[in-house]
Amino acid sequence: MSILDEIVAGQTPQTVHSAPFGADLIELLNFSQSHDRAILYVAADDRKAQTVHDLANVFAPAVERIRLPAWDCLPYDRVSPTPLIASRRCAGLSALSHRPEKGPVLIITTAAGLIQKCAPKEVMKQASLSLKPGQRVETSVLDGFLQTNGYTRVATVTDRGEYAQRGGIIDIFSPNEAEPVRLDFFGDTLESVRCFDPETQRTTRQLKTIQFTPVSEILFTDEALSAFRNRFIEVFGPPAGNQMYEMARSKIRRQGLENWLPLFHASLDTVFDYLPRQSLVAFDQNAMEACRDRYDQAEDYFQARVNAAGSEEDAKVLAPGALYLSPKHIETALDTLPSVRFTALSSASGEGKLSLEAVPGRNFAPERTQNVNVFDAVVSHINAQRERGLTVMLGAWSDGSADRLANVLDDHGLKDVGRVYSLDGARKAGVSIAELPIDAGFEFGDLAVLSEQDILGDRISRPKRKRRASNFLAEVSTLSPGELVVHVEHGVAKYCGLVTIDVAGAPHDCLELHYQADAKLLLPVENIELISRYGSEGSESSLDRLGGTGWQARKAKAKKRIMEMADGLIQIAASRAMRKAVVIDESEGIYEEFAARFPYEETEDQLRAIEESLGDLASGKPMDRLICGDVGFGKTEVALRTAFVAAMSGIQVAVIAPTTLLARQHFQTFKERLAGWPIRVSQLSRLVSSKDSALTREALKTGSCDIVVGTHAVLSKNVEFQNLGLLIIDEEQRFGVKHKERLKELKSDIHVMTLSATPIPRTLQMALTGIRELSIIATPPVDRLSVRTYVTEFDMLTIREALLRERYRGGQAFIVAPRVKDLPELERFLKENVPEVSFVSAHGQMAAGDLDEIMTDFYDGKYDVLLSTTIVESGLDIPRANTLILHRADMFGLAQMYQLRGRVGRSKLRAYAYFTTPKDKILSEAAEKRLRVLQSLDSLGAGFMLASHDLDMRGGGNLLGDQQSGHIREVGVELYQSMLEDAVKTLQQGGEDFDDDWSPQINLGLAALIPDTYVEDLGTRMSLYRRLADIDTVDDREAFAAELIDRFGPIPDETKQLLDIASVKADCKALGIAKLDAGPKGAVFAFREKSPLEPAKLVSLVQRQPNKLKLRPDFKLVYTGSWLSVPQRTRGVKQLLKDLQATLA
Repeated sequence: MSILDEIVAGQTPQTVHSAPFGADLIELLNFSQSHDRAILYVAADDRKAQTVHDLANVFAPAVERIRLPAWDCLPYDRVSPTPLIASRRCAGLSALSHRPEKGPVLIITTAAGLIQKCAPKEVMKQASLSLKPGQRVETSVLDGFLQTNGYTRVATVTDRGEYAQRGGIIDIFSPNEAEPVRLDFFGDTLESVRCFDPETQRTTRQLKTIQFTPVSEILFTDEALSAFRNRFIEVFGPPAGNQMYEMARSKIRRQGLENWLPLFHASLDTVFDYLPRQSLVAFDQNAMEACRDRYDQAEDYFQARVNAAGSEEDAKVLAPGALYLSPKHIETALDTLPSVRFTALSSASGEGKLSLEAVPGRNFAPERTQNVNVFDAVVSHINAQRERGLTVMLGAWSDGSADRLANVLDDHGLKDVGRVYSLDGARKAGVSIAELPIDAGFEFGDLAVLSEQDILGDRISRPKRKRRASNFLAEVSTLSPGELVVHVEHGVAKYCGLVTIDVAGAPHDCLELHYQADAKLLLPVENIELISRYGSEGSESSLDRLGGTGWQARKAKAKKRIMEMADGLIQIAASRAMRKAVVIDESEGIYEEFAARFPYEETEDQLRAIEESLGDLASGKPMDRLICGDVGFGKTEVALRTAFVAAMSGIQVAVIAPTTLLARQHFQTFKERLAGWPIRVSQLSRLVSSKDSALTREALKTGSCDIVVGTHAVLSKNVEFQNLGLLIIDEEQRFGVKHKERLKELKSDIHVMTLSATPIPRTLQMALTGIRELSIIATPPVDRLSVRTYVTEFDMLTIREALLRERYRGGQAFIVAPRVKDLPELERFLKENVPEVSFVSAHGQMAAGDLDEIMTDFYDGKYDVLLSTTIVESGLDIPRANTLILHRADMFGLAQMYQLRGRVGRSKLRAYAYFTTPKDKILSEAAEKRLRVLQSLDSLGAGFMLASHDLDMRGGGNLLGDQQSGHIREVGVELYQSMLEDAVKTLQQGGEDFDDDWSPQINLGLAALIPDTYVEDLGTRMSLYRRLADIDTVDDREAFAAELIDRFGPIPDETKQLLDIASVKADCKALGIAKLDAGPKGAVFAFREKSPLEPAKLVSLVQRQPNKLKLRPDFKLVYTGSWLSVPQRTRGVKQLLKDLQATLA
């Protein structure tokens, strides 16, 4: 009889000793499988719950796993749980409500998830809907189901709990699926169910059936709403214009509504009510204590709300017992269920003590501290375990680190380590490696598990995320009426919306542009590429005069300056390519071992940047590479590996940062990462004593110092190097002119790597291809759960709770305001409402020295809160700072908010970001959209790409130097970058002018538009027009048409004709045809001066069809014929263009 059999038979709660984490899980899973019983595993926190889920997938893949997370908001918060978490909990409750009593299953929750009461089991069971192709269902009924069960209607589905309807096509993101689904109806019959990628919006696979479950435990059924109205009055008295009450009554879900969950149901159930009978409840070592802490926290927050409002009635909050299970109630529930608590501690022997007889695994910390080769020790230990007859399983944190560990162990003599995906596979292999995210290994029975952390030391847990660089951004950032745009030919105008006009009796969509003196220009949608954004700054006074000469003069002047700058850049690149530098190759075995000690999984971008940098070192030419990526994206590791390879080759490395604090951070990182290697790292800055500075300078001169990290002190004339070969510069744009000049002197024939946290506009990246070596690290190594993001009105209690929670767990917080004038008001707020925290203010108008001192003090933990404007240093890494409060979030740009949020979430602790808006202020549609996008940003995986995308709109980064900002103001940021790209191409083509900023005018007398009945959302429609205008190949056009059918259904005739016009336009551009007019009786082609068509060949074409073709003296080609139907006209025009293309052959 196993230990768990004894516990189940005895029915009394028991503690099992000598059960390290992992061993307890194997015992539970074995019991579940052999007895066909459910296990409820209660973890202390989210991280532990995630690990249990991942380990169970390897230890027993056949056992079903159901997650029941707690809401990711604090009790009595004014914010709702994130859609992902709320929908995941609902999916778990729904799955349990439909489960049979018998069968192996592991139900995973946290202490907070266990004490949180749930919607009644019967309600959740009935609130699900299964559909399959061929089934009849009215779309109005389906729409009603989705609204009732918490789904949000949107234009484009990207996140769980959203749905979009376009005629007979309904897209829904169900919490039960990894991807959203597309339902295609014909009338009321469901024809197909297809999964699609939320990034591309294209179908990925077909499904035979789909189940929809609620995404909120508050269901807006008539019964629930009636109960809510009655109970609200019963508990709180007359609503008297309560906004939350009125919105709920009108079926509008407002932030924080979940706190009233008990009012919508006759009574709530608990997680225990959902469990199959004969379930076994298992608590991890700290779970019961965490349950008590969470309930105490709920009571404290409840009291704080009541105290702030004066009474429970005024606070409109329900007592903790209505929403949460008290520890006493948990004990009562466990009277009827067998339960077990596991502890890794061994027990003093004695009767009645239960022991799993497992022991913690071997930790190689002594070898790491004594600088012994840790991998030799690991191999020796594994061989000894095998001799004892044990199965040895190495647990790696990721796919990449599994490969890396296997390679290093192979170099140290442990050959043929098998890659396995289950415990059964490990037993067959003998010695194996698996993706097993466990902190510490263990020995249990015939199994020895050795974790990556046992071998390499502490790491920061970073949950996996799916990488996306989403096209969705294009739809977020479509033009809005009132924005300033630049027309290539006519200059700056105000975009006033999309209008449909009649052209030759056929409807046509045009963009309405307003110029000075109310002059209007209507631009056909197929020529939309002629306009670009002006940028975020600009007013009515910036508008040009339609037909005036001012615009052309400004454009010509900017073009000349851009050409000069591009020429300078190309000359620098050419001269650099001619110079030689020392060839530095990595020593493979040693480098692999160093890389294996990196405590994170590298992202694809990071690996590419490392590869490119090491390739530069080995090229024999001086490296000049810019590594660009936000804080925490892993730029420092790229620099470290490059520096390691250089230093191990006997080359000296200098690392220079603009502030003492950044230099100190880099020094600590380099020192820790290079510990145990024969590399001496020193520091030079004002924090270093004059005695130590002198010793470092001497060591650099003699060559005994390999790497020096410091501020501009490294640049002083009295610092001499024996063999400097690599210079790493962090945030070069923040150095002064004098220091930049000194850097240029140092740079001449050595390898140079520059790190920057300032995003570079994507268009600029393209423009500089081949001139400046760029490595863009656009993938953040964290997923959306790393920083919980809330958008909420500025609420005194919410802010107070957030700051105190951070202080009590030993952390720090940022409060960021958009303007210096907002700081005094926030200082008063902190003094009056959160006197417990110490804070300091910082802003850009302070002296540089004072600012540096404040930032250093904050980094050293002398203050709990840093109150500042957006000057929170771009390269700064403050691991203790894990809460961000953004005051007046509606005043920040999307990229700014994204970058500021990147300042928190750098440690093992959960990070929080509160984006606050003014109370009772109606936000503009654009501000609301920005905040909504930001909240769901990581689910899109847009990451750093968003920052560069936003910079495309606003201009940004000073990669090209300050003198260029004036030209950007002259012609607008997008056109400026386009002109730069053209200038580079012109010079690379030997000076032949690259003439691409024109668009053929096409008039075929056809209706050409995307009707709003086909694509309802204007933003999506504009995005589609923009994309279509940029397509210039047949394959891309066909893919675009396929996407339209996939997303919106059969293409209407006027949209097919728009696609035809796009095809004709692409051919006309290739042939240099400026204008094409066609009607029932023929067509007229007007050519540009630079057309590739030779007059002699045109004459030859005309002579072959003298009855139909004529070439007029003004060099216009006229075709006379009979094209009575629209298809005839389209075919005829395409054939003529084909004939013209044939003359080029």
